Amino acid sequence: MPTPEELARENIDSQLTACGWIVQSRGEMNLYATRGVAVREFPLETGEADYLMFVDRKAVGVVEAKPEGVTLSGVAEQAAKYSVGLPGNIPHVTLPLPFLYESTGVETFFRDERDPEPRSRRVFTFHRPETLAEWIETPTPPRPSPFEDHKWGGGTLRGRLKEMPTQFPLITTGLWGAQIEAITNLEKSLAENRPRALIQMATGSGKTFTAVSFVYRLIKHAKAKRVLFLVDRNNLGRQAFKEFDQYLTPDDGRKFTELYNVQHLQSNVLDSVSKVHITTIQRLYSMLSGEPEFDAANEEGSLFEMGAALDSQPPKEIRYNPNFPIEYKDEITALEIIYSIPYRTAKSAKNAKKEERGKNLGDLSGLRGEKGVLTFDALKQLAEALSQPPLTLTTESLWRAYAQLERDRVRGAGSRRVLTDLVSLVRHAVQLDDELVPYPERVQRRYAEWLAAQQADGKTFTPEQRWWLDQIATHIGVNLEIHAEDFNYGEFFNRGGQITAMRVFGAGLKDLLDELNEMLNIGRLES
Repeated sequence: MPTPEELARENIDSQLTACGWIVQSRGEMNLYATRGVAVREFPLETGEADYLMFVDRKAVGVVEAKPEGVTLSGVAEQAAKYSVGLPGNIPHVTLPLPFLYESTGVETFFRDERDPEPRSRRVFTFHRPETLAEWIETPTPPRPSPFEDHKWGGGTLRGRLKEMPTQFPLITTGLWGAQIEAITNLEKSLAENRPRALIQMATGSGKTFTAVSFVYRLIKHAKAKRVLFLVDRNNLGRQAFKEFDQYLTPDDGRKFTELYNVQHLQSNVLDSVSKVHITTIQRLYSMLSGEPEFDAANEEGSLFEMGAALDSQPPKEIRYNPNFPIEYKDEITALEIIYSIPYRTAKSAKNAKKEERGKNLGDLSGLRGEKGVLTFDALKQLAEALSQPPLTLTTESLWRAYAQLERDRVRGAGSRRVLTDLVSLVRHAVQLDDELVPYPERVQRRYAEWLAAQQADGKTFTPEQRWWLDQIATHIGVNLEIHAEDFNYGEFFNRGGQITAMRVFGAGLKDLLDELNEMLNIGRLES
């Protein structure tokens, strides 16, 4: 029965072979056999390396093998010891050897000694020989003295990320304050060798535009080879693709897609020339598990909405896929951009329903947002509560009831109701409004008054601006408020989305939206 050490080496041999290496014993070493050769149990001046790696007949790195279960983060220095003990007659690229691996055959760590602050990090498997050859050819400036180390970026991706904020300052034209803060802090995190970061931004603050702006800097200044833009359903992928297609680069003036290829994956094969790959979580797992194809119909719904149906499916096992090698996954690990959406679990939604059923519907204080304004989320909660037994009421039935009781003070009884009409019902119920008028109609009145005030102040709008303003007013009438992110949906999206809106209104777009939200939102529960 093989020992744990022997099992580990069998797994390591298999992985190296799958990644394009030929594994040889010391006595059978033939560096001309192929471009990448890994020689087992190679004697060095500092001990015996479990594997000495050669690319183009020159030593480039070592693999320290350990049995499964060993904590690899604690053996990095052992691999480093072997990187400097090479006999003088062995051809090598540089000393210490730049590429160090620690592996159990199940878990693998990698360290690039050319990084500004080298440290081991988890990788899926070994890099291909041609990848290490390409990295070797990348010029790497000599490491300065410790007193100047903060100025040194090296010739690696992490080195370029360290230099990017100072060498290529962010161009803030066209960015809002929150977007500037998000990109600046993210680049600071990456420069400090903290590759995992989360950007949390409020609704309407332009998360997708922020992501595209940062991806452009990653590709142009940090020389990132490829970036994964991950979404949870396909329609968000289509919207993200359009955002990239419409993005005007701040320094060059051309569109993103005129400079770099963007692929919205429709198959399980990555386009080798694309810089950005947009795909769903569903397809990504299919690719990682080695499936040759994936049914696109499975990408239309969100995984977050599948609940128990998802839990009942067998887990997908991730295995090595030659169409999706570590070179792709390794870069994506550091540069992943996740397009997230807010969602509630089935359990929290169920609890929310229970709470609403027990709420005294005569007390509306809990529904007030800032400045006493009824929020859209509160409207949905109220509508849900009204629909539960014993009331079982809808906006339509309430409106009809008021129309029968107060026929002379109710308008639009025969028209189709929208959720925001609950605002009018609430205001009428608490006697803030004598007349019950459909909410969108009230908003249109306010909008007409706002336009008249603008005209009186000498302000004029182009036909294109008026189209956007009319649509904004209509949106507020149905949704209570509008944010820049809403431009990525519906008719706004068909007219070019957020990028076009920023072009039409310029730097004043945010102030304009704030003003319209303030003027047109009449969902106040106080006089």
